[in-house]
Amino acid sequence: MYPKRFEQLVEAYRHLPGVGLKTAERYAFETIEWDLETIDEIITALVEVRDGIKKCSVCGNLSEDNTCDICKDTSRNHEMICVVQSAKDVIAMEKTKEYHGVYHVLNGVISTSKGILPEDINIDSLLERIDDHVKEIILATNPTVEGETTAMYLSKLLEPYDIKVTRIAHGLPMGGHLDYADELTLIKAIENRKKM
Repeated sequence: MYPKRFEQLVEAYRHLPGVGLKTAERYAFETIEWDLETIDEIITALVEVRDGIKKCSVCGNLSEDNTCDICKDTSRNHEMICVVQSAKDVIAMEKTKEYHGVYHVLNGVISTSKGILPEDINIDSLLERIDDHVKEIILATNPTVEGETTAMYLSKLLEPYDIKVTRIAHGLPMGGHLDYADELTLIKAIENRKKM
């Protein structure tokens, strides 16, 4: 129906999360309307990401160097490591401006249904980071079945170490309404209640 090169562009856009055939077609039609300057800008950005972004050798976060800016920052609290699922979670935590420790990015979660086992995610390098200076590990995986499984696995794995292992609280979001919350969210909200 479409020229072959146009179909290749549509298929390329379908690699993006949440993009089906119709959306990919819209993106492709929009792309062919761009001027050469815009197309060159996007090509340059893609090539620079491909060639210039790597995973931090310490924490697994995205970095332009061997070590990311957060791991290099001596003003941060290196005694506290917040374990997250992905680099997107680091950005979310940083936006709060409340956390001043360092991170460890798992780059996934344990999911036996998808064939993702503990050895498939960035756990070994977390254990290598634990020394006399580390005082607390905060498990900040998502409150999903896979996230909870990963958090429980890590807490058991970290038991032999002389460090505090904590889990981020889960519950109702600010502005949320009880009647719209699902049962698991309400259970977590009650479990994680604190004294006023």
